[in-house]
Amino acid sequence: MQELESLNGIFKNRLFRIPDYQRGYAWTNRQLTDFWEDVVNLPSERVHYTGLLSLKEVSNEVWSNWAEERWLIEERGFRPFHIVDGQQRLTTFVIFIQAIIELVKRLPEQQDKEEADIYLGSFSLKEIRRDYLVVEKLPEAIIKTYKFGYETDNPSFAFLRHRILNEPHAGSIQETFYTLNLENAKKFFSENLANFHSAYGLEEVTALFKKVTQNLKFNVYEISDDFDVFVAFETMNNRGKKLSDLELLKNRLIYLTTLYENEELHPDDRQALREHINDSWKEVYYELGRNKRNPLNDDDFLMAHWIMTFKYTREVGKAYTKFLLGEKFSPQNIYDKIEVSRDSLESFEEIRETDLEPEDLELEPEPEEFVNRSKLAPSEIKEYVLSLKSSSRHWYNIHNPINNEDLTDDESLWIDRLNRIGVAYFRPLITASFLAPNVDSADRVRLFKEIERFIFIAFRLCRVRSNYRNSEFYRESRRLLNGSSSIDDLIVALHSGLEWCFATEEVTDSSQDVLAFDYFAAYLQKHFQEGNGYYAWNGLRYFLYEYEMEKVRERGSQKIDWRLFVKNPKDKVSIEHIFPQDGTDVYWKDAFKGIKPKDRELYAGSLGNLVPLSMSINSSLQNDSFPEKKKARTNDRGEKIRQGYVDGSHSEIEVAAFEEWGPQQIKERGLKLMHFMERRWNLKIYDEQTMIDFLFIPEIKI
Repeated sequence: MQELESLNGIFKNRLFRIPDYQRGYAWTNRQLTDFWEDVVNLPSERVHYTGLLSLKEVSNEVWSNWAEERWLIEERGFRPFHIVDGQQRLTTFVIFIQAIIELVKRLPEQQDKEEADIYLGSFSLKEIRRDYLVVEKLPEAIIKTYKFGYETDNPSFAFLRHRILNEPHAGSIQETFYTLNLENAKKFFSENLANFHSAYGLEEVTALFKKVTQNLKFNVYEISDDFDVFVAFETMNNRGKKLSDLELLKNRLIYLTTLYENEELHPDDRQALREHINDSWKEVYYELGRNKRNPLNDDDFLMAHWIMTFKYTREVGKAYTKFLLGEKFSPQNIYDKIEVSRDSLESFEEIRETDLEPEDLELEPEPEEFVNRSKLAPSEIKEYVLSLKSSSRHWYNIHNPINNEDLTDDESLWIDRLNRIGVAYFRPLITASFLAPNVDSADRVRLFKEIERFIFIAFRLCRVRSNYRNSEFYRESRRLLNGSSSIDDLIVALHSGLEWCFATEEVTDSSQDVLAFDYFAAYLQKHFQEGNGYYAWNGLRYFLYEYEMEKVRERGSQKIDWRLFVKNPKDKVSIEHIFPQDGTDVYWKDAFKGIKPKDRELYAGSLGNLVPLSMSINSSLQNDSFPEKKKARTNDRGEKIRQGYVDGSHSEIEVAAFEEWGPQQIKERGLKLMHFMERRWNLKIYDEQTMIDFLFIPEIKI
């Protein structure tokens, strides 16, 4: 049985590089916490089996091109390895060691000392850095060779060197959510080590260092040359934090480049194709991680791109992974050959002009030749990865439209609206609109407007299921991308999908689409019976925010932040019942005097009684009287605990213009909001009585 190795043995005379088919650093809080707890709780006298470390020795042909590493290999006998399995744990170990070095250097008693004079146990910090992190080529110290890093031009390596290991003169560094994981790991260990040191002292930190470098044991396995390293990577990594489909696909594509014969893919072209794959994935992960607060899911992007690029099929499970990995980009499509006809060549024997007249000169066609080519051509891989690359930027833009210089103001406005209402299954189509031929910004805005109207009417009013006609518009995204469909075609399809939501021509002679009453009314009826009314409508926040934004465009000064509006702290509200559901104040008893209790519930839940607040309040404050709600309220310390309607949102200011608040005012404001719905979404509600029916309030005269 092979002897287990500790990290101090593993790092001796070895260089580790993460090859290009590997993903970046993927560990997040859960894996970091498990690692930390394993180390802290491990008794000092015991060893801990950490798992398999699979390595593939790098050939002389490859490492001879490494500028910063070659001297260690040639002059000091270091052996270079690609990490096939175990890079997440080794990366974590490197970050942990760096965090310990920084902690010890910050101690007051170590100030103004060189690393050679600062000790952790019997090891100087200089020794620790040399043994595990970086070796300088002396005497000039111009070359610094990192014992662990990335092989290719990778944003993670620059980030690791400069932001994690503190190499100076970083310049600009591209960040992805892989680099965000590196940054978060360093913060995690720095904070936990600082707390650990405060609680237990330097001696226990030294014990942690010893446990990490000596007590954690690996089974080190060196993969031989004839072993399928790509398949090994795919299989082994499924044991840890599962690879995303996008990560698996990158490995698969690079693997496929190795399967072509030299006659079909020249070595120079093979390298160029591999560089295209790496460059595309570098760009994709940059775009997916650009917004560090909200990185984008890579498999969502891959599925959307599959919908745009290939024929959509509705199957149970991950149809896109079955297609991409099981069909399109499978090794079998390299091994399977098809006959490809070469272009016929015209040739003739050289004849002296004196022998024949011109009309007697005949051309003899060369017999048609066929050559064998893989079913999957290398050019298809190149076209696919370049398409992924170009799509990723638009994927980022449609998730982050605000203050986005790549978008026009109108594009930004309507994409923001789509994100707020819930873009449903339209992201592939929206992305395709930026890539499609002969589609300009004005076309896109027309499309976005119609998609937003479709979503509001179909999903928020007519209450269709979330997958209503999704297959149709998934297919349309591909047709738009390849030029077989147009924006006008899509708008016709969107209108067609709403026809059933409107009354027939026999019912009305209006030129506008008259909303069919039954669907929305049946939905609201259920919520009014439960005592919530419009407050339970899943379109309420979007509707009230859109009304508020109309007032902003008229008057200026935006007073409601959408992010805070939809995500309130516990026990706080951002939409208030002006007349409270539990109106026990004397004011409300007088305002609704003579109204039956059941009818009071209808008024409380009616649309006109709900107002968006510029400042979230505790739910207990909703029971204040109308005059109290109109003015600001403070606590005993003089701190404002609610904004008054008079200086709140534009909707609040509008409500504050009323002298009183009761049944008539709820009806009046409700009708005003209904007219806004007509105007904003280009529809018509049959007449005022139908509006009153929609508002669910008893009939009264204004």
